[in-house]
Amino acid sequence: MSFPRFAMKFAAVASLALAGTAHAAVEIQWWHAMQGALNDKVNEIANKFNASQSEYKIVPVNKGNYDETMAAGIAAFRAGGAPAILQVFEVGTATMMSAKGAIKPVSAVMKDAGEKFDQKAYIPAVAGYYTSSKGEMLSFPFNSSTTVFYYNKDAFKKAGLNDAPKTWPEVMQYSAKLKAAGVNCAYTTDWQSWVHLESFSAWHNTLFASKNNGFGGTDARLVFNSPLHVKHVTNLQDMVKKGYFSYGGRKAESQAKFYNGECAMFTGSSASLANIRKNAKFQFGVSQLPYYPDVQGAPQNTIIGGASLWVMGGKKAEEYKGVAKFFTFLSQPEIQSDWHQATGYLPVTTAAYELTKKSGYYDKNPGADVSVQQMVVKTTEKSRGVRLGNLVQIRTIVDEELEAVWAGKKEPKAALDAAVARGNEQLERFQKTARE
Repeated sequence: MSFPRFAMKFAAVASLALAGTAHAAVEIQWWHAMQGALNDKVNEIANKFNASQSEYKIVPVNKGNYDETMAAGIAAFRAGGAPAILQVFEVGTATMMSAKGAIKPVSAVMKDAGEKFDQKAYIPAVAGYYTSSKGEMLSFPFNSSTTVFYYNKDAFKKAGLNDAPKTWPEVMQYSAKLKAAGVNCAYTTDWQSWVHLESFSAWHNTLFASKNNGFGGTDARLVFNSPLHVKHVTNLQDMVKKGYFSYGGRKAESQAKFYNGECAMFTGSSASLANIRKNAKFQFGVSQLPYYPDVQGAPQNTIIGGASLWVMGGKKAEEYKGVAKFFTFLSQPEIQSDWHQATGYLPVTTAAYELTKKSGYYDKNPGADVSVQQMVVKTTEKSRGVRLGNLVQIRTIVDEELEAVWAGKKEPKAALDAAVARGNEQLERFQKTARE
């Protein structure tokens, strides 16, 4: 082939390649912490969005667990290579908010892209947690869960019990009957700080920390050593002494104690439902979290766990437009309903909940809507959630102090007083860092 002919052919191929590049989809990196079956579901959602249009391509990348994913995102931002979307667990919310220039509020992303975005479409207790004091939604609710109560119907029948206990005094009464019927463990719990202090406080419309649990400023301080909190931990301590309450671990370890039939009652995440359904060899029920009937305003609402999607700062306009398109896609009732039914996480919009209800899913899966019922009410300043800096470290402190109570090494008031004092040191450090 002569050089001129080769040059002409090369030029033509190059021209076609450049034309293809010009019309290539804008890639949008999405770093997340979903693993196993949840990772598969995330990939499925991304593939559905990518197939629905040709302008943008969502690229989901698993970065390990929640802690690892958040650390990777922060490190990448400092190095100038952060993803467009970063999944962060709820306890990292205050840290993300305080990172100057690191994020672009979701409401601003949607507005700039011209996408329809109604914050009122989201379940109040979910949207409220990720919304600033100015009413601006900061991150996109993705996988939200809350605390619920599970019970072994077979064990209950053996003890002559029918319905789930509605109050904590009833939980103690039921425990005695279960123990008398030969049940080795009446009750256990996951995530003791989240269930028994954070969500417990909101459920009783009382503060976990000042400044409306941190929503009012970084100078918030812990107050969960009130008479109500001391009373509750004292009751749990009494249940430990009587052999009713079996402590299984700081995170989700106790879930197995329930689904293997060891413990008859269990408080944990609503997102545990699918796993319990898969493993339990007995009939079980799901009910609302118990409360103390003598507390005015109880029950109010529980608070969310799980994570949200943060849009990182410093990206090109075309990337932000793609992110907005993707969030509009995620907000569709069909997508949210499918995610809710497949994973056990909350449907974050009212429309998705109504669609799921209409489909008959709740009729076929009794208890699957308990988590939503606990959160569809309007929140108060005391029940909106807990938004504190260094909350991961504070939870570790709470775990240490409560473990001392269960082991008989500390009395409830002394343990809660110590947890508050030690936790406030963490808040002071965070406040100092936020000012710098």
